[in-house]
Amino acid sequence: MILVTGATGHLGSAVIEQLVKTVSPATIAGLARNEDKTQMLRDKGVQVRMGDFDDVASLHQAVEGVDTILLISTVDPHRYQQHQNLIDAAKAAGVQHIAYTSALIRDWNSSAVKTHLESHFQTENYLRESGLHYTIFRNSLYADMIPVYAGEKVFEKGIYLPAGNGKVAYALRREMGEAIANTLLQNDTESIIYELTGSALYSYDDIAKSLSEIAGKDVPYTNADALAFPGELRQLGVPERMIAIAAGFTTDIRNRQYETLSTDLESLLGRKPKTLQDALEEIYASRI
Repeated sequence: MILVTGATGHLGSAVIEQLVKTVSPATIAGLARNEDKTQMLRDKGVQVRMGDFDDVASLHQAVEGVDTILLISTVDPHRYQQHQNLIDAAKAAGVQHIAYTSALIRDWNSSAVKTHLESHFQTENYLRESGLHYTIFRNSLYADMIPVYAGEKVFEKGIYLPAGNGKVAYALRREMGEAIANTLLQNDTESIIYELTGSALYSYDDIAKSLSEIAGKDVPYTNADALAFPGELRQLGVPERMIAIAAGFTTDIRNRQYETLSTDLESLLGRKPKTLQDALEEIYASRI
């Protein structure tokens, strides 16, 4: 039995979509905390197990009879404690293997979003010390998030970000989900860390050029002033939390924190992941 947490989210859904192509849905369970969002799982024949990361008793019940857990990192400010709760419940229930979705960055200690990333690496250490067989997926930035940073009116106004010439090996979230699912089905007993990245590095200038080709018109990229950028967002009424995230991640891009390439995603997919151009055409297909 494989239990996927965050089963109704984007990544969890992608993992389950791949799993049901290969194994019986009856051998897959999805952890959810909102009953209203579980119908898509039930329609696939996937078991639904209700649980809350802050409710330890519910986690102990949810992991009963499970062999493998995919722990998709939560977004809660207290997620390290939440992850600990699940790992402890898994260990007590005799779960054999836990896979965890972490983050790929060159040096998280010097990251502009260190407080956001720290819990990932705390969780990694906790897993290593748990004595359980583990797989860690350090994921590069999702290509799917590019529209969030490029803005809703990117084809009218272009891209305005303080990302400099820094590059990222963007990959589609659904392809990462497919690769993760393929790994969960392997019978490998060796604990391992994978780095899931696209097959090439791209800057926001590259993104702008690709969007220009897609739109058939010029989509410029303006390298915004990093010091002025948070204030400009504040004037637009952007919430402080979103300002911190946008400024932090673009700072890390500018500082080349994401310039890491790996062939792990290609190996786990059995093919090359989509190029930036193909990924953006897919992402923006309904937006042009």
